[in-house]
Amino acid sequence: MPNPDAPTKESAKESAGRPAGEHSGGSAARTLLRLWPYVRPVRTRLFSAAFVAVLASCTGLVFPLVLKWLVDGPVADRDLGGVWLGALLLLLLGIAEALLFGLRRWLVARPLASVEAAMRADLYRHLQRLPVAFHDRWASGQLLSRGTTDLMLLRMFLAFPLTFLVVNGATIVVGMVILVAQDWALGLLLLTPLLPLVIFCAYFEGRYQAVARRAQDQVGDLTTVVEESVLGIRIIKGFGRHRSQARAFHDLSHTLRGTELAKARLLAAIYAVIVALPEVAIGAALVLGTVQVADGDLSTGTLVAFLSTALALRWPVESIGFLLAMSQESATATERYFEVMDAVPESSVASVASVTKPPVMPGSVEAGLRFHGVRFRYPDAPGDAPPALDRIDLHIRTGETLALVGATGSGKTTLTALVPRLHEVSEGRITLDGADIAEMDREHLRTLVAVAFEEPTLFSASVGENVLMGAGEAAGQAELARALEVAQADFAHALPQGTDTQVGEQGLSLSGGQRQRLALARAVVARPRFLVLDDPLSALDVHTEALVEAALRRVLRDTTALVVAHRPSTVLLADRVALLSGGRITAVGTHQELLRENAEYAWLMSGAEPASGEEEPGTDTWYAKDEADPGSAEGEAAR
Repeated sequence: MPNPDAPTKESAKESAGRPAGEHSGGSAARTLLRLWPYVRPVRTRLFSAAFVAVLASCTGLVFPLVLKWLVDGPVADRDLGGVWLGALLLLLLGIAEALLFGLRRWLVARPLASVEAAMRADLYRHLQRLPVAFHDRWASGQLLSRGTTDLMLLRMFLAFPLTFLVVNGATIVVGMVILVAQDWALGLLLLTPLLPLVIFCAYFEGRYQAVARRAQDQVGDLTTVVEESVLGIRIIKGFGRHRSQARAFHDLSHTLRGTELAKARLLAAIYAVIVALPEVAIGAALVLGTVQVADGDLSTGTLVAFLSTALALRWPVESIGFLLAMSQESATATERYFEVMDAVPESSVASVASVTKPPVMPGSVEAGLRFHGVRFRYPDAPGDAPPALDRIDLHIRTGETLALVGATGSGKTTLTALVPRLHEVSEGRITLDGADIAEMDREHLRTLVAVAFEEPTLFSASVGENVLMGAGEAAGQAELARALEVAQADFAHALPQGTDTQVGEQGLSLSGGQRQRLALARAVVARPRFLVLDDPLSALDVHTEALVEAALRRVLRDTTALVVAHRPSTVLLADRVALLSGGRITAVGTHQELLRENAEYAWLMSGAEPASGEEEPGTDTWYAKDEADPGSAEGEAAR
């Protein structure tokens, strides 16, 4: 199978991995050779199918030889028995050819379905292992088209064009040998179009590859628009934007139509050349052969056999055009597939520290969750841009709950994403009970740390399956009931099929508050040692929020938790509070201490609007002003 450690394609762009129409420039044959690891397990059947197809095609070339014998023998001698024998031979040859082609089809059907399934499974598995930064850059429609349309093209290529490029090539070679053996002058005449055809096909390959790549990228863009329109149908209808979405779809469809027409024009040109040159050569051979028969230099049977063989070679020659076209499309599909497969997945490093170091005692200074000089910069951020997080030093002691507070855009969600290694720190390190998470196996780390995001994501599955996704396979109904109770999600029992009720795509059959409570239940169901909650109660009404907070306090007593909070009621769940401003921790203390001592925190908790012309707290200018003169009138007013 493909090497998962291959280097990432540096040309991957935000929308589609590459700009539409751009390709690597490598030959189609070299690109298609990358399919060999998938083809190797079924190579015996595929080679057998190719051999059977060559045998069937060459069987068809025996027909002209039988015709020659018939015309020069039984027909010329008026031997009726010989004519019937010749007819029987032709019938048997036709039956044999049909059976051989049927056998070829049977040989390739099952293995090629297995190849496609293996490639699709590998792609899906690889997508799960790719970092979040990769998925942030790539449009989902582009990934969908690679897993559907592109793989279908590759299966069709292995089933038909690949085999028949070999079969037709062998047929042309055998046919030309037969033609030259019958009459060398006529045979050489039919070979004259060969060099122009090779030159034109080489030119055609490069042109068609670029257009085919552009068309497949545009299919991915169109898939993205369709997917977003379906998922965002409530927004489109709510704002009456169906016409603008329809225009966007029409524009992309029109662009794709133009690209497909460009492909059709290229195919028409190659067909015209491939069909015209051999036809001219056959016509010239017919004239020359007729003259030779008239002069007595060539028998009638030989001329019939020669022309029959030449006509039998028309299909192998004329098929070169669309076989090359399908091969080029398959090469671009292969290129697109391996653009994703070549992306470097998340490493799964065994935790040396967790094996060699003794466990940290609960009272130790290393116990709990610690950030040591952590700095983080997004991979695609400009080089001169400041880091999203800078010099984060923070210690959440074992059993402690720390609330993370900050203005919008201060980096709170980014900080929480570093704990389960959804992103990797750029500098510094994060430890859990003294063990560096960078040295931990990811799967093990994510059994220790549970997360609940501000935007709850549910899958097209039952309520119970969505919640138990946060626990091991041994979790059952008792754990489910407890998690639903903690998250105040008892509404699940009142659904039509209880916890077996299907929530539908993205859980849109539920309210925002219900989805958020199920996401919270999923986070606490496994009783994690470390809990990371990103504003988990933002969609709840005040009464439900109070109930959830009361139940959540019991859970937080038994875990080490980092909770992003925007409201005072959520902050009160925490033992301490950390203020994040401009990517830095600027204050740590209890809620009451920060209210008394930090103007920015007091402003955030008050929910007041800044005065006209005043900088919003949390910006560098505002904070620098407050730091420069803590006793200023503005600072006192904010306090």
